[in-house]
Amino acid sequence: MHQATQLQSGYILHQRAYRDTSLLLEVFTHDHGRFGLVARGARAPRSRIRGLLQPFQPVLLSWSGRGELGTLAGIEPAIDARGVPPRLLGATLYSGFYLNELLMRLLQRHDPHPELFVAYAEALRDLPQAAQRPLRLFEKQLLESLGYGLLLDHEADSGVPVSAEADYVYALESGPVRNPGVNARGLRLSGRSLLSLAAEDLSDAQSLADSKRLMRAALGLYLGGRELKTREVFAAMTAR
Repeated sequence: MHQATQLQSGYILHQRAYRDTSLLLEVFTHDHGRFGLVARGARAPRSRIRGLLQPFQPVLLSWSGRGELGTLAGIEPAIDARGVPPRLLGATLYSGFYLNELLMRLLQRHDPHPELFVAYAEALRDLPQAAQRPLRLFEKQLLESLGYGLLLDHEADSGVPVSAEADYVYALESGPVRNPGVNARGLRLSGRSLLSLAAEDLSDAQSLADSKRLMRAALGLYLGGRELKTREVFAAMTAR
């Protein structure tokens, strides 16, 4: 782990109590990826930084130490050119925690993903306006950043361009196949939805619904079949 004596752009993904007055943080930064930090004294009654250690707020932070776990040295609010980021409330709050859980479950520590950092910041800004589209676009970028990008605009077997007017069966290990036979395994999706996701459009309800099914199945491969806690909590809240 490389220490940063100058302030770096980042977000707090998760925090938990550590010893009497400290916090263990999981952070995501533009230049250094995901890693852990100790925020010493952050839970003390007169701590000046506790309010900054919240998820979804852009911050500038520095740290010391070269081992697996560093020590937070400094933190201050980041000035966003687009203004103050919107607050996440209700369902969008769970969506934000869902993004954080994906990053914590799928990113290796100390592996920089600057393009994914930008996509994460954009998703947080866009969630309050239309939650489903930012989620699907972030999931798409996450898979691409991990090297598992989905084939969306060409048929897996023939290599010809996907047709908006055709229907496909999507095999997660390869891609969309047209007319694969009645016993073929995979998700049945419209070509229009595949092209909409490829173009990062998703302006219609069917494309959003198809993309959600495809992304859930694709992410499930790399989550090892383990359900995300945020999905379970949100499902329970919705059932109530």
